[in-house]
Amino acid sequence: MDTRLLDILVCPLCKGPLKHDRQQNELICNGDRLAFPIRDGMPVMLEEDARTLDPQGPSEVVPS
Repeated sequence: MDTRLLDILVCPLCKGPLKHDRQQNELICNGDRLAFPIRDGMPVMLEEDARTLDPQGPSEVVPS
């Protein structure tokens, strides 16, 4: 994923920062506990396509 694109993307719900999870190929919003998929190199920033993260899971995604 292009790092310039990642610098300007924010969560569509809370407008908070996103972290790139390279292993899962997702953009993570820690505030809303959502993971937005990246398909064919393009982030899908729709709430209905986002995966809900486990509330008991780690609070931060460690960038790789």
